[in-house]
Amino acid sequence: MKRLSAVLVLAALAAVAGVEAAEVPPRVTVVYDVSHNGTVAVEATETLEHDAKTYRIASEWRGKGLYALARKGSAQRSSTGTIGEGGLRPNEFKDRRGDEPMSVARFDWNKHQLLRERDGKSESVPLPQRAQDRLSFTWGFMFAPPSGKDIEADVADTRGLSHLRYKLGGSERLHTPAGDFDALHLVKQREDGDARTTEIWLASKANYLPLRILVIEKDGTRIDQVATRIER
Repeated sequence: MKRLSAVLVLAALAAVAGVEAAEVPPRVTVVYDVSHNGTVAVEATETLEHDAKTYRIASEWRGKGLYALARKGSAQRSSTGTIGEGGLRPNEFKDRRGDEPMSVARFDWNKHQLLRERDGKSESVPLPQRAQDRLSFTWGFMFAPPSGKDIEADVADTRGLSHLRYKLGGSERLHTPAGDFDALHLVKQREDGDARTTEIWLASKANYLPLRILVIEKDGTRIDQVATRIER
C-alpha cells in the first residue's frame, strides 16, 4: 500500500508539471531592442519552442546602424534540454559571436559534469544540481514561476559558472513598445568583487515572459534589453 501511495504521488506531481508546461504556448517569440547607454545598438530575437517534455530556445542578436558593421555585431545562442517538475533542465548551450567558432557547454547530469568547449580547448568542471544556462535561466520562469523572497541559481555558459542570487523587488506596471504589462521585478544581489548590477522584469500575467533585462557595468555603462514585439 505504501508503495502504491508513493507511485500515485509521483504520478500526481508529473501530471501537475505537465499541466504547467501545457499552459505555456508551444512557441513564443520576443523581439527586443538592446540599447547601449540609451542608443539602440542591437535587435535581439529569442524564440522558445517546447512540447511539454523537451524545449529549445534560440537567440539571435544583430547590430543596428553602425553596430551592424562591427565584426561582433551579431551573435547566435541556443539552449536545448528537457522539462521537468523543477522547470527547464538544459542539456546543451551553444554560443557564437560574430565570425568566431561556435562554443559549447554540455550538461552531463549522470556524471554531474559540465563540459565546456571553446577556442579549440575543452575542460570539465563539477555541475551543480540545478544548474542553468544563460537562456534557460531567464526563460525558465515560464515553467517554474519565482516564489519566496530570494532566487538562487548556478548559471553556466561556455566561459564559466556563476552563482547568482536575486531578490524579488515587487510588482510594478512596465511600459514597453510591446505593450503595458504587470511585471515582477527581480534584482541581482552583489557578491564580493561583483560590480555589475542586473535587473529583470517578468510578465506576471503572461507566463512570466522575460520583458526587460537591464545590466549596469562597473563603469556605469547601461545595457538595456526591452521587448518591442511578442509573437505567440
